Amino acid sequence: MGEREFDVVVIGAGPAGEVLAGRLAGRGHATAIVESRLIGGECSFYACMPSKSLLRPAELLGEAQRVPGVREAVTGALDAGAVLRRRDEVIHDLDDADQATWLTDRGVTVVRGHGRLEGERLVRAGEELLRARRAVVIATGSEPALPPIPGLADARPWTNREATTSKWVPPRLLVLGGGVVGVELAQAFASLGSAVTLVEGGPRVLAREEPFAGEAIDAALRDHDIEVLTGISAKRVQRPAAGGDVTLTLDDDRELVGDELLVAVGRRPSTGALGLQTIGLPAGEYLRVDDRMCVDGHPWLYAIGDVNGRALLTHMGKYQARVASIVIDGGDARATQDGPGSPRVIFTDPQVAAVGMTEAAAREAGLQVRTVSHPTAGTAGASFVGRATPGSSQLVVDAARDVIVGATFVGFEVAEWLQAATIAVVGEIPIARLWDCVPAFPTRSEVWLRLLEAYEAG
Repeated sequence: MGEREFDVVVIGAGPAGEVLAGRLAGRGHATAIVESRLIGGECSFYACMPSKSLLRPAELLGEAQRVPGVREAVTGALDAGAVLRRRDEVIHDLDDADQATWLTDRGVTVVRGHGRLEGERLVRAGEELLRARRAVVIATGSEPALPPIPGLADARPWTNREATTSKWVPPRLLVLGGGVVGVELAQAFASLGSAVTLVEGGPRVLAREEPFAGEAIDAALRDHDIEVLTGISAKRVQRPAAGGDVTLTLDDDRELVGDELLVAVGRRPSTGALGLQTIGLPAGEYLRVDDRMCVDGHPWLYAIGDVNGRALLTHMGKYQARVASIVIDGGDARATQDGPGSPRVIFTDPQVAAVGMTEAAAREAGLQVRTVSHPTAGTAGASFVGRATPGSSQLVVDAARDVIVGATFVGFEVAEWLQAATIAVVGEIPIARLWDCVPAFPTRSEVWLRLLEAYEAG
C-alpha cells in the first residue's frame, strides 16, 4: 500500500498507547496507532478486568451481597459457568470494537498489524510503511515470562492470559509463583471450586511488600483451603498428553499433580520483534528512558508503559502517556513518581494497598525510619463496614523530616484509601500538617487519626 506520513506513530494500543494517541490527536497531531492483537491491551482483556471479575464472583453475578466482616466459604456455592459467562460480558468476549471506536472518534488512525521499526522514524505494519515526522512511541507492554524449567514449555502451561479467559474451572490447579498474579488467581479459582496448590520459591508470598502484608495473604489463602508451599522451587514439569494431567516435581522430589498449571513468576518486555536492531538497540530488553520518556540516544523515540520497566502497572503507564504527550507536543513535563514505590493494589480478600517505600527499602536508602501501625478494623467506622476482618495499616516515616515515605493498608476494601496516602507521600506533607486533615466520624478513614496518634505517642 506504500508509505503514509503522520506526525506521530504509536506501536501498541494498550492503555498507555491509546491514552497517548488520544491526547495527541486531540491536540491536532496526525496520529496513527498500530496494534496486532487487542486494542485496550493486556489489562482490559487478559489481566486487570477479567481477573478482578473472577475475584468477586458473587458481586459479579449480582446474586449475593458480601456481608462485611464475614469470611464465608463460597466454594460450590456459585455457578462457576455463570461466573465465566458474566466475565466474558465484562471483557466483551475479547471484542475490541468499542476501544477502536474510542480512538477513531478522536481522529486517531488505527492500523491493524504487527508494527516494527525499519530505521529512524519508520514503522512497518504489514504492507504499509508509516513515516513519523515528529516521533515514534513504543507502547507494546510486557508478556508473561516462563522460567527455564525442564519440560515447562512443552507442558503448555497457563499464563495470566489463559487463566483469565479460561472457559472452564480445573478441578486441580497448580500455581507457580506467589506474587500478585499468583495469589490473586489462586484465590479466584479456589472460590470457583478448584483445589489449588501454590508454590513460591522465596520464603513468603508477596515478597516485594511489607512482611505483614504477605503474612495476611498467606493466611487468607489457607483459609480458602489453598495449599501454600514456600521456600521450595520446581525442578521439572511433565505432561505426556496434551490436555492431560500435569506433574510438577519440586526440589525435594515431591510430585504435585494438577489439571492445569498456571505460571506467574514475572514478566518480560515485548521488544523481541520490534526491529530495534535497525536503530542500534538490543532486542528483547527493556527500553531505557529519561524522565521525559525519551529513549536514550534517540530524541525522536519514546517508550511508555511496561516496555520501559520503570513501573509495570497500568495506571503508571497512563501517567507516562500524559508526560510523553506533553513533551511530544512541545511542552515540558517529567515523570518523577513511577518507580518501585508507585501506588499498587492487590485485589485479594483482604486487599493490600500500598504506596511509596517499604520499611526495608527506606532503611536501605539510609533514612531515619519510624513505623507506626494500627488494626485496619480498629475504628468506629469499621463497626459498620469490614467489622472483624483481619488486617493492619502501617506508615513508614522519615523521622528526620517528619514526612511519610510509605504506607501499606491490609483489610476489607482498602484500595479506595490509597489516593489519600499517595497524596501524602508524593506531596511530602509534614505530619504536623496532616493533623489538620481531619477524618470524618464515624468513618473507616479515622485509621489515619489512630496512626498519627501512634506516631505522636512515640
